[in-house]
Parts: sequence; C-alpha cells; structure tokens
Amino acid sequence: MSLSDLIKQMSVGANDASKPVNVLYGTVTKINPLEVNVDQRFTLDEDFLVVTERLSRYEVDLKHNHTYINDGSQSNTGDALPDKIVIREGLKVGDKVLLLRVQGGQQYVVWDKVIT
Repeated sequence: MSLSDLIKQMSVGANDASKPVNVLYGTVTKINPLEVNVDQRFTLDEDFLVVTERLSRYEVDLKHNHTYINDGSQSNTGDALPDKIVIREGLKVGDKVLLLRVQGGQQYVVWDKVIT
C-alpha cells in the first residue's frame, strides 16, 4: 500500500468517526423473523436489527379471580374482564420505520415508526 493510499484510508476513517450515526428510512417486509427493506436498496434481517422496547408488542394479562360475598351471596369477578389487553401493537408488515445506522454499519437501531 502506498503512502497516498494509506492517507486516503485514514481520512475516510476520520470522516466516518465524525458521523457516528446515519439516519435511514425503511419498510417492514416481514415480522417473524423481522426484515426491513431500506430505501428500496437492500433488506436487513433480524441479525442486523436492534428493536427498541417502544416498538415491541406488549400485552398485559388481566386474568385473575377473586370471590367476594355481597348480601350473603357469593360472586366471582374473573369473568368480567378479557384475558389480555394489548398496550402496544408492535411492528407490522408495511410499517415505515426510522433506522439509525450504528458506526461501522453492522447494526441498525429500529428507532420509531414514521407516520406518512
């Protein structure tokens, strides 16, 4: 490698270091396993994606049972509520997402959904 090539390589590395994150847009093309197509140029699978908690499906289990006595009769409250409620839906096919490329380009953080 010539001195000129070495200087070029070092300047590229310094430039990359000054931009630790790139912002990209993508579209969810598959859920299980997760795949995101980035700007219609390439597809990232779950090995390269880091999903924030905010974009993960979150359900709360409401199933419970307790018995109480009211006016001498016994009642059960377990049937009045659904088993689970969904707090966050999570990602779905077709969702537009905002991606942050971590320095080095090996990992992409799926930061948020984009409303268009």
